[in-house]
Amino acid sequence: MERMTAQGRVLLAAPRGYCAGVDRAVVTVEKALDHYGPPVYVRKQIVHNRHVVETLEKRGAIFVEELEEVPEGALVVFSAHGVAPMVHDEAAERGLRTIDATCPLVTKVHNEARRFAKEDLDIVLVGHEGHEEVEGTAGEAPEHIQLVQSPADVANVDVRDPSRVVWLSQTTLSVDETYETVTRLRERFPDLINPPSDDICYATQNRQVAVKEIAAESELVLVVGSANSSNSVRLVEVALDAGADAAHRVDNASEIDEAWLDGVTTVGLTSGASVPEELVSGVVTWLAERGFPTVEEHRTTEESLIFSLPRELRQGLKTPPA
Repeated sequence: MERMTAQGRVLLAAPRGYCAGVDRAVVTVEKALDHYGPPVYVRKQIVHNRHVVETLEKRGAIFVEELEEVPEGALVVFSAHGVAPMVHDEAAERGLRTIDATCPLVTKVHNEARRFAKEDLDIVLVGHEGHEEVEGTAGEAPEHIQLVQSPADVANVDVRDPSRVVWLSQTTLSVDETYETVTRLRERFPDLINPPSDDICYATQNRQVAVKEIAAESELVLVVGSANSSNSVRLVEVALDAGADAAHRVDNASEIDEAWLDGVTTVGLTSGASVPEELVSGVVTWLAERGFPTVEEHRTTEESLIFSLPRELRQGLKTPPA
């Protein structure tokens, strides 16, 4: 099947790509490597992007699943997704030097979990089982927190006092599905308490709003991002819900199937919050070579938030490495 026109166009969503928390985490590992020299150990993937992890590995970062893989006394960075208190305790017991690169917006959710647990509330955490962020948040108050993954799970929530229930959420969820889940929760628990402010991070929301705008005009939407990136996977779902005929997630241009372009005149393009812009540029080039030379950026908002580097790293940079 031939494409309908010789010249297709690309609608490029903005904002896209790196958020402030991801940029902070990646720069943390880069500066730790520069200052202390390799190896620098990182617990879990610093951010959920294969290209970023491989690039840092080439510079001397060593990614591990658990702290038991880190030699005693070594330097280890905690990923942007956060860790449970027991991980900090284990690091201290093993004499590890640590830099906590947890996104400040995730830290906010951790702080809320601790505060609500101290008030002896039942906490419903909306998120995906097994995701590092969920494990870290749940670890703050495991006796108070129960996980709800979808609206369908709400029926299984069991609380001590229906008037003393609060909800929190993973920061990278679909905004629409999360609100559907919260609506179901409120139907069961009319006195449901909201967190002080929205837990879904600004970058996740902004990227979902932007992809909705381009999806409505696109037969095909491409989302650059890795398979384990929650916010990237959500962008595919949001694009389909917003009217795209098809939407696919790819790590880079090499994963695009040319057959997806059959009959397509407009391709929407965006990227998850842990994706470097060079990967998006690679897709733009790939599309241009296949009859989509026109690129129109659709910007829905500006982002200017910047997070300072972790305290441990800032202090370390002031003194010569040992």
